[in-house]
Amino acid sequence: MRIILYLGKGGVGKTTVAAATAVRSAALGYKTLVASTDIAHSLADSFDIPLSDKPIEIADNLWAQEISVVADVQNYWGTLQNFVSSIIMGQGINNVIADELSAIPGMDEIVALLHINKQATERNFDRVIIDAAPTGETIRLLTMPDTFRWYAGHISRFERGVVRVLKPFAGRLLQGPAEVMEALNKLDTATAELRKTLSDPAISSYRVVLQPEKMVIREAERAISYLGLFNYPVDSVIINRILPESAADGAFYRQRRELQARYLQMIEDNFRPLPLWRVPYYAYEVVGMAALAQLAHDCFGENDPAEIFYRGSVQDVVELADGRYQLRIPMPFVTSNDVSLRKRGDELFITIGNFKREMILPMVLAKRKAAGGRLINGILEVDFRPVQEELPA
Repeated sequence: MRIILYLGKGGVGKTTVAAATAVRSAALGYKTLVASTDIAHSLADSFDIPLSDKPIEIADNLWAQEISVVADVQNYWGTLQNFVSSIIMGQGINNVIADELSAIPGMDEIVALLHINKQATERNFDRVIIDAAPTGETIRLLTMPDTFRWYAGHISRFERGVVRVLKPFAGRLLQGPAEVMEALNKLDTATAELRKTLSDPAISSYRVVLQPEKMVIREAERAISYLGLFNYPVDSVIINRILPESAADGAFYRQRRELQARYLQMIEDNFRPLPLWRVPYYAYEVVGMAALAQLAHDCFGENDPAEIFYRGSVQDVVELADGRYQLRIPMPFVTSNDVSLRKRGDELFITIGNFKREMILPMVLAKRKAAGGRLINGILEVDFRPVQEELPA
């Protein structure tokens, strides 16, 4: 069982790459589902076939689905949400507002993820390819298992402890059905299983789709930083819409190719040791099975796109005993010990001999001062001081 999730900035071609991956996987004989978690679905447009909130077989071995969070919230959360809503209604709030207030934070994200986990646990498909929402929404989506479990834990502790003290005064709160807390506990268990599935590198892989443009590259770096914080395994990067050398002559195309060449080098430097897959900029729209199959071939060649292309962490953030944090980055192809660091806001500029890399730091490191780095056995270790610690005068 493989789950592959494509993420990236809006408009970089995630949907097209996800659909192409699914087409190639199905052609290799694997029962494949491609599903969209984006609220603004465009998966049906990519295949040029109408889709629904249930998996539909659209070709041999290939199913597609546009997950409907609205429908699933009613199915998965009805009991819990109705109970909370009935309590709020008791305070004189109208029905519409009560339903809105009763939504547990992250409910829609959890429902979408439970969809993915359902396929993994029930083994309905050999491969599940996810066309995710733009980066920010997807990072929120992927952090929800941890966030939801925090909420569930606090609600459970409230139910076990404080409610007993307040029993004479709690009124309607304590008259709710026992299945409410049972439903919450079941969801907590399911979410724990979900977190395990999403972080298992033998099952799940995360791939960032980008274009050779500065803003897109920076957002992709942030995505990989946050995926690393939650131990979600990234196994490759897809570079989409690369202008071919055969592009029309003239100043415009020449400048665009030169600009892309600079950013392609930046991608080479900043995303190593991840494998990089390249997709050309086509003169036609990539819509329909034939065009998607061509893109998959141009991107992955004869490789099975569901292979695990990289094993190991791209970067680790470790909290040390003295309050410092340490950033560890694999750099297997760099041998010089002359490490130079410069930090500006959430950006870290690394120079090691002739090697240069710019990276975006996660927030836990962005607010700290870098205290030096060293290269040990192919791993760059960068120390960050505690927030309250000041540099000596």
